[in-house]
Amino acid sequence: MTSAANPLHGEIAALLPRLRRFARSIVFNRDDADDLVQVAVERALNRSAQWEAGTRLDSWMFRIMKNAWIDEVRSRIRRDNIFASEEAGEHVGDGFAEAHQQRLAIQKAISLLSEDHRMVVGLVLVDGMAYQEAADVLELPLGTLMSRLARARSALQASLSDQPRTV
Repeated sequence: MTSAANPLHGEIAALLPRLRRFARSIVFNRDDADDLVQVAVERALNRSAQWEAGTRLDSWMFRIMKNAWIDEVRSRIRRDNIFASEEAGEHVGDGFAEAHQQRLAIQKAISLLSEDHRMVVGLVLVDGMAYQEAADVLELPLGTLMSRLARARSALQASLSDQPRTV
């Protein structure tokens, strides 16, 4: 079935950049992030009858992705096999090594956050989602989301304050 036959398919395809950005903010490994996006899209397509027209497709998709990530973390814990990031060794010796080093420091700082804080950071700071939308996606009261975001920002600031900064 093509996206012309089902407009939902086209709308999901249009969300792929945002889904990928969110996945990378909580996973950090490109391959794992792409796999997470694929799982979320597959689940959405298989459960497309559950989506209610007129509701926010992006919120529905982010919620599916959040649940898929929770399932993956539980599975990894059972297997006791956490994948290491391959990005740590990319671009060694390139001209943009310093910027790359800063990006890795930010990724490391975000990775040190709790899963709840990473999800809030991913939706609000990385994807730019409004607080209420992010609260709806994560199925949290708005105050809880704002509290988590404030704690996550404080933790990131403390973690990154020791890092050298460039303009």
